[in-house]
Amino acid sequence: MASEGADLAGEARLVDTMLPRAARVLDAGCGQGRVGAELAARGHWVTGVDADAQLIGAARADFPGPRWIVADLTDFDLSNHGDPGPFDGAVMAGNVMLFVAEGTQPEVLRRVAAHLRPGGFAAIGFAVGRGYELPDLDQHAAAAGLVPEHRFATWDLRPWRSGAPFSVTVLRR
Repeated sequence: MASEGADLAGEARLVDTMLPRAARVLDAGCGQGRVGAELAARGHWVTGVDADAQLIGAARADFPGPRWIVADLTDFDLSNHGDPGPFDGAVMAGNVMLFVAEGTQPEVLRRVAAHLRPGGFAAIGFAVGRGYELPDLDQHAAAAGLVPEHRFATWDLRPWRSGAPFSVTVLRR
């Protein structure tokens, strides 16, 4: 994708602009670690979490700097893994909210919020119209103690408009 001109660092660039230098970042649903690795390369302390042990293995092999942890987003507690917490920010890129088990989204947001410091943020991007909708996200975020701060149509900050196929929402604890 990069050889075809795709921007593979857009999510990390956006999150980086919102963080102080050397911030602690949670990459929730990190997959193979692409976003977390880019944030680590920008000087942040990254912990990536994913339920797929194979993907975490790939992240560890390709990007040895950050911490990569196998855990389910519905019940993870990083203090059980020796992580000091809390995080300055969290990123959920790559349609994470569409890939978690149906009906678990409220608990996933509660777990992510529980790992954020007061005033910390979560940046969540996913394709709209695929079963988990923005009113659901807004309701579940509010129940988790997260307040909407921004909504964009892309990771490169194009303005949100009704009917946009993708959404990036920034929520603040």
